[in-house]
Amino acid sequence: MKRVLCIGAALQDIYLLDHDDLVATKVGGMASLGKVVPGSKVDIDRMYFEVGGGGLNAAVTLARNGHEVIFMGNVAHDAAGDAVMRVLDRESIDNSYVGFVERGGTGASVILLDKLSGERTVLTYRGASAKYSNFDENDLDLIQPDWLYITTLRGDMETLERFLIKAHDIGAKVMLNPGIKELEEARRLMKLLAYVDVLLVNKEEASRLVPGTTLTELAYHLGGYVPVALITDGGMGGVVNEATAQEMYRFGIYEDVKVVDATGAGDAFGSGFLAAYAEGASLEGAVRFGSANATAVVQEIGANTRALYGDEVLHMMPMQKI
Repeated sequence: MKRVLCIGAALQDIYLLDHDDLVATKVGGMASLGKVVPGSKVDIDRMYFEVGGGGLNAAVTLARNGHEVIFMGNVAHDAAGDAVMRVLDRESIDNSYVGFVERGGTGASVILLDKLSGERTVLTYRGASAKYSNFDENDLDLIQPDWLYITTLRGDMETLERFLIKAHDIGAKVMLNPGIKELEEARRLMKLLAYVDVLLVNKEEASRLVPGTTLTELAYHLGGYVPVALITDGGMGGVVNEATAQEMYRFGIYEDVKVVDATGAGDAFGSGFLAAYAEGASLEGAVRFGSANATAVVQEIGANTRALYGDEVLHMMPMQKI
């Protein structure tokens, strides 16, 4: 068991499901959301209230796999914030470092989901999860984490830098899954990779950071900056490069399943990888568990509802050493 601090967003996810009105329709070069037009009323089939957000999704997987998890993120004193706190309690995740903002509300996403195709449109209010400057990196002296799992901080590079340097100073390892806002600061982000042990990005994101057109090229170049580089490519699988061990693997998907809800798939893969890797699993074993976790999560509504517990029997998956 490792002590892991997860930093990132916690959101209320509100799902609106329908079988016909939310189907994407393309007309020429434009696309519209089915029968949803301004001023109209649309009847939907079902509605779900779940809790998600990159930081919380990762925390759930890591906690279910027996790690001691602390969550650091912002919420407000409202119904959505109460829902977040209930999930943290249910999953035995330490909420001592949750911040409560006085202005605005807890972040929330309204997810319009077409039941037949699985296509989704996400309307997100960042709210309390828009800023992280209220957190103090010196809290790491008391927390003493073995690992930090950091998702997007909405481009707050100052806070990211403070926590990365502090983690390095106390000997904690870091897994980073940057978001769009961090990638917009690519030059600054590249300098901060000196403090990162595992980097998770998708193919398009990797191409913003280093040269290369193929997954292998991108992973090779990222290996010059971080000990472990994970690059995903949706249904095509991905590549992992552990430069320090001179091992690189190309992997496919764990299982070809019907995707009910793709929300949180990346979080499930990354946190699943770390859940196994931090406990000494091989590179192959960690990728397998991360892929299996993502496969489980996309089969049910909710970004972490079906996150695995680590006691499941896993089968082999396509993986080849490069």
